[in-house]
Amino acid sequence: MRSLIHSLAWLGWLTACGGGGALSPCGPSKARVAEVIDGDTLVLEGGERVRYVLVDTPESTSGKQECFGPEALAFNRSLVEGREVTLVDAEACEDRFGRRLAYVSVEGHDVSTLLIERGFACVLHIPPAGTSRQAELRALESQARRARRGLWGACSPVPCR
Repeated sequence: MRSLIHSLAWLGWLTACGGGGALSPCGPSKARVAEVIDGDTLVLEGGERVRYVLVDTPESTSGKQECFGPEALAFNRSLVEGREVTLVDAEACEDRFGRRLAYVSVEGHDVSTLLIERGFACVLHIPPAGTSRQAELRALESQARRARRGLWGACSPVPCR
């Protein structure tokens, strides 16, 4: 039930932010995912890299295999790879690595919400990006931690803290 409420809230937020348009100031609002790099980064068809806002998953690239990194990668891949996604830009278009910062949804499901509430990710807030949804996602992280879901029950120490 809680996931349904969060999904409905996300859809309302997406509509209010203009997520249905063809092009935002930072890039297209809809695109197909060509590749998933790790638990919190993907590549769109055309080569643009996108980093999920407010999400930090354990590393599983460049030879690093942190606790629960492979699981976060596999879950992210199962959600978005090869599928059309909707992107809603954050308060900043890019991070310091030149990756687009966006909230991503697939079939009406917010990927950040799913990663955090199921214990595949921690909240990472780097202002100004994510300020508007920080409290919502921190509450989901707290619930996942208390329930020892995902990395909260499998990793000691938790790699993204």
